Amino acid sequence: MEEWLYVMMIKKTKEYRKLNKAGVTAHVENLRNLDIEGNIELAGAFKGYPGMAGMFILKTKSYEEAEAICQQEPLVAAGYATYELHRLQVANKENNYLL
Repeated sequence: MEEWLYVMMIKKTKEYRKLNKAGVTAHVENLRNLDIEGNIELAGAFKGYPGMAGMFILKTKSYEEAEAICQQEPLVAAGYATYELHRLQVANKENNYLL
């Protein structure tokens, strides 16, 4: 069975400079909820990559479900960031590294 994850690349907008504590708190609370629901494989911030804020690696049943999560991310909803969503086919020993 093919296993897919969804990579949300979070890009800063010009509004990102106006990000305040309330915006960060909403973002962190969203991350906590996604983790509780089992939808986050990995998340983190980028340092030293101008224009990039960070990324989520999402575990969802479909691309559409991942897309909905991206659109509801508080940084995106408030206009501080945009995103690109990519499918990632998992390579591991169970699937012989996609051979």
